[in-house]
Amino acid sequence: MGRVRGSIASFTTSALAVVGATLGSLVVVAGAGPVPVAHADGPGVGTPWVVSLGDSYISGEAGRWAGNSNNSSSSVDAGGPGAYHDNATGTGEQINRCHRSTAAEIHIGGGVNSLNLACSGARTSTFTSSDGYFKPGIDFFNSGGQKGQALMLQEFAATNNVRMIQLSIGGNNFNFADIVQRCVTNFLTSPSWWPNYCNDDSPVRNNFTTTNITAQTNAIIGSINNIRTAMANAGYTSAQYTIVVQTYPSPIPRGSGFRYSQSGFTRQSTGGCGFWNRDADWANDTALVQINNAVRNAANSVNAAPGAGNVRIMDVAAAFNGRRLCETGVNLMENTGLGNWTAAAAADRTEWIAQIRTLSTVFGPYYVQESIHPNWWGQKALRNCVRQAYNNGTPRGGTCTRGTGLNANAEPNMTLT
Repeated sequence: MGRVRGSIASFTTSALAVVGATLGSLVVVAGAGPVPVAHADGPGVGTPWVVSLGDSYISGEAGRWAGNSNNSSSSVDAGGPGAYHDNATGTGEQINRCHRSTAAEIHIGGGVNSLNLACSGARTSTFTSSDGYFKPGIDFFNSGGQKGQALMLQEFAATNNVRMIQLSIGGNNFNFADIVQRCVTNFLTSPSWWPNYCNDDSPVRNNFTTTNITAQTNAIIGSINNIRTAMANAGYTSAQYTIVVQTYPSPIPRGSGFRYSQSGFTRQSTGGCGFWNRDADWANDTALVQINNAVRNAANSVNAAPGAGNVRIMDVAAAFNGRRLCETGVNLMENTGLGNWTAAAAADRTEWIAQIRTLSTVFGPYYVQESIHPNWWGQKALRNCVRQAYNNGTPRGGTCTRGTGLNANAEPNMTLT
């Protein structure tokens, strides 16, 4: 996370609040490049396209960084300053802070065109963040030139042959960023001999009441149905495209899997993973499980509805196990014995999740919103699984699991079964 210096007093409420400000539209083809021109194609006609919709876990947030370093950002800088530039000239973002990375998972290549409509911080419904950033939801919002992702999909699909829509949505509905902020704050403001856990705080627990889980499951169902409506409005039958809904990966290990002790502040100041062991266990065993169950239940509900049957689930919950933030077995770049991210075996020795950042983002090049998201390696690993889900034009679901080494596309080897 760039080294965070100073005593516990250095982590002011204002600095930590930024962690929770953003969690984690138009068109980008295969990463960088111009906005594609609409062709006289459409449902079932022309070159196939895959489209990503949703939030930061699919937009490509943190995709600039191939690992973490407290010494040199250049040693892990795989994407460069233009990593999130997706406008027609490659000079900036079409929607500020959507962070549609060039490394984003949707760009599978192999003769298949790709479009990234996702936006970091997005929820099921469109909103404007407290710091003024537009966040298009999976809806038909249309005001002042700003549009929801479902409407953008509808307009694009009408003149392009969209075969698969990859969706990641729901995490922000459960206030994921606020939960991370609360857990890190509690870690930094309580001693190891009297820890203040976040998992029993009412602002955290209220996200996982039966009532809220039902409400957010229904919101995810609404998003998937909005995609179906958008495609129907664009002239598609359900047999002409597939929606692949993905779950969320575990970003940190359980308490026993951390390589930094929970005593002192090293876990955050060096590792950028300030969770108490008990909170890390809860995050994996309860929070992630309940969020992913809401996603699965929503997808299964829509798929069982009359006239549907074209929704699949790509389960990535354990896809990064062994490569997670602060996990034993991987390390910061400077502790691997490798020079930088291009060295052989870098993907197997470094983390696939970006550090939780606070003061290290004040002067860049990092963004707070990149915290605890899949980085370059994580995005490329997911891309490998998305390509397998596309399945040469006959999309399917499955469980994405990690291998070792890289494939011919310089992506971590992964298996979708």
